[in-house]
Amino acid sequence: MDEARHPNGTAVKAPALSEHEKNVIIAGVLLSMLLAALDQTIVAPVMPTMGMALGHSDYLPWVVTGYLLTATAMAPLYGKISDIYGRRPTIFAAIFIFLAGSLISALAPNMLTLILGRAVQGLGGGGLFALTQIVIGDLVPPRERARYAAWISGTWAVASIAGPLLGGTFADHLHWSLIFWINIPLGILALVIINNPLKKLPSVARAHRIDGIGAVLLVGATAILLLALNWGGSRYEWLSAAILGLLASSALLWALFALRLRRASEPLISLEVLADPVVRYGTMAMFLVQAANVGLSVYIPVYVQSFQGLSASSSGMAMLGILMGTVLGAVTSGRTIPRFTHYKRIALLGVVFSFLCLSVLAFLAGRTSLVVLEILTFGVGFGTGMTFPVATVSVQNAVDRAHLGVATGVLTFLRSLGGALGVATLGAIALGNGLPLGGEVLQAASAPVTSALPFTYIFTACAAAMALSLAVFHLMPERPLRGHNDGDVPPAIDPA
Repeated sequence: MDEARHPNGTAVKAPALSEHEKNVIIAGVLLSMLLAALDQTIVAPVMPTMGMALGHSDYLPWVVTGYLLTATAMAPLYGKISDIYGRRPTIFAAIFIFLAGSLISALAPNMLTLILGRAVQGLGGGGLFALTQIVIGDLVPPRERARYAAWISGTWAVASIAGPLLGGTFADHLHWSLIFWINIPLGILALVIINNPLKKLPSVARAHRIDGIGAVLLVGATAILLLALNWGGSRYEWLSAAILGLLASSALLWALFALRLRRASEPLISLEVLADPVVRYGTMAMFLVQAANVGLSVYIPVYVQSFQGLSASSSGMAMLGILMGTVLGAVTSGRTIPRFTHYKRIALLGVVFSFLCLSVLAFLAGRTSLVVLEILTFGVGFGTGMTFPVATVSVQNAVDRAHLGVATGVLTFLRSLGGALGVATLGAIALGNGLPLGGEVLQAASAPVTSALPFTYIFTACAAAMALSLAVFHLMPERPLRGHNDGDVPPAIDPA
């Protein structure tokens, strides 16, 4: 039986899913998310090879930026679409779009076509990130959902480690286009795995309309903002007319988008969802945590090349500490949340622990051994990992099933935007303090680094972001987590 829906907006009963079928669906959507995650990590070591093969190497940063622009901007749109048309057709469409972009990229005869293919990939990849969490939210009640956050963190860890290794191997021994060809069999496998089980996924169908104007404003505002952040400090000065013009244009589009949310009969992002303090503070906390986490992960390889003497190829191994810490933190948090009434304290403890490790790292910048660095970055990852299940479960628990896709899409969007803003902000700090970086992805320390001051500022900025997230988490209300037989939206917990 496929997803059925009544025009009056009532939920349609579907055959009950067994635990095996639930696990098969979750494995399939995680595999689809792995596709999108790999394409954020596998490209970096191959970029010089692609530049030599296709020419116009000065446009290489756009190979990453093109993907980032479309993937980040599309996340909340997919949440809305899946609420209207159902999870199965939406995730199938996202996979097909992603595979189409992979095919365009693999066959690209020039740099312009490659950048276009990457942008198309992002159109699908942005949906895969959001839809994975939405589908898990459909299958598992909030009280049990936290433990699956470890699976998501583990998927990101696999992509972070396997991506650079695969990319380097393909570039050195085979052909650069294999980083895109490999997506085809993986994508087909994901479709085969989830095809039949997803037909049994229960659906809450309502008569909806897509707010096309709101979608265009959101995509345009996000794209222009990320473009300004990508160009600022590298191609143009931050106070140049080009960057200021882009920032002003983005601000205008954001203002128009906010106005559209108030006036549209059915806005792209429900004001009812945004008005919920759990959604508002939970998504903002994730924005800040991700800004620190992603920004730090970008500059750890640069730091170890500068002060630990590691080569560019081996510096990626220094990421093991933060990656393993993130996964273990998410596992610990996910297993602990169902046992605690005041589960928000888990996130608060994680943020404090991460803040302390970042503060020590800033104090010891330029004077740490590799072992101490790994211990501290493991601590940072463990602390941030503890926050992810709490924020995701809290936001999804705060809304009814009809708004699950929209709320998860907003959370995914702000997490992605936080990562992009974190990298851009730390890049401005690095460039402003003379740290020789070759761009957003090509972080080559082409000139010797003798002062640790830029890294002190970078680590301090990450600690400041974590401190702000602590305040925001504190403001987030805490509600009892629903189980299989509980009502839609629970009341707030008294902060006893």
